[in-house]
Amino acid sequence: MDFDITQWEDYASRFGAKIIDFIPSLIGAVLTLFIGLWIIKMINRLVKKFFAKKDYDATLEKFIADLINWTLKILLFVLVVTQLGVESASLVAVIGAAGLAIGLALQGSLANFAGGVLILLLRPFKVGDWISAQGVDGSVKEISIFNTRLVTFGNQEAVIPNGKLSNDNIINYSSLGIRRNAQTWGISYDSDIKLAKDILLELVNEQETVLHDPHPEPMIVVTELADSSVNMSLRFWATNDDYWALHWYILEEGKRRLEDKGIVIPFPQRDVHVFNESGATFSSKE
Repeated sequence: MDFDITQWEDYASRFGAKIIDFIPSLIGAVLTLFIGLWIIKMINRLVKKFFAKKDYDATLEKFIADLINWTLKILLFVLVVTQLGVESASLVAVIGAAGLAIGLALQGSLANFAGGVLILLLRPFKVGDWISAQGVDGSVKEISIFNTRLVTFGNQEAVIPNGKLSNDNIINYSSLGIRRNAQTWGISYDSDIKLAKDILLELVNEQETVLHDPHPEPMIVVTELADSSVNMSLRFWATNDDYWALHWYILEEGKRRLEDKGIVIPFPQRDVHVFNESGATFSSKE
């Protein structure tokens, strides 16, 4: 096959002409991209300032801000591609096909998005609530489009997909504002039950942060005659803010007062019998 320099020059000329014709579209697309990103950034700032001035729920603020941000970026992508010369009809067909493929590939992400919408609508919890979900206990730090972030008691951040949160059990410890504490106390069978109950009830009633009327009064009842102890349940109400401080103080002070009055709090013990070859038996207690 003979090499035709004229034909190659013709190809190069037409290719160069197309590149020159394409340069304005490319420059326009690049400018559209950078200007669009700048506008989106400004809009995001305005949205944050708007929410900062209004007393909206933090849960709603984060979700709507993320939704606006992603919607604007998708629209910008369409504008940039159109600027490059892609026909809108073809673009719609491509986006539709790509959307179907992406939807099938990212079913979990779509489920998380739907879960985020359900959380926003049903409001099982909000930012700042202490919840237990998916085996994690923590304070809700942020609810975004796809996941929810919790800060645990040990200050670790847990990220839980919204899809799982919206389809599983959630315990919200903060929504009602108050909680009932139920402590289990075990005393020996030889100890005076009435005296032990009076000591613990007196201790609870001394605490100013324990809630009374209209809430049920503190009470203590025998709940079980166990193998080595008589188990009692001490119950009282407190606000979420005072709950743990009361819980820890009553545990420590209650043990001290019971011991001062001679009430025995039993602990598990074992009798060990050792046999040697001569038939002698040695016993010890643990």
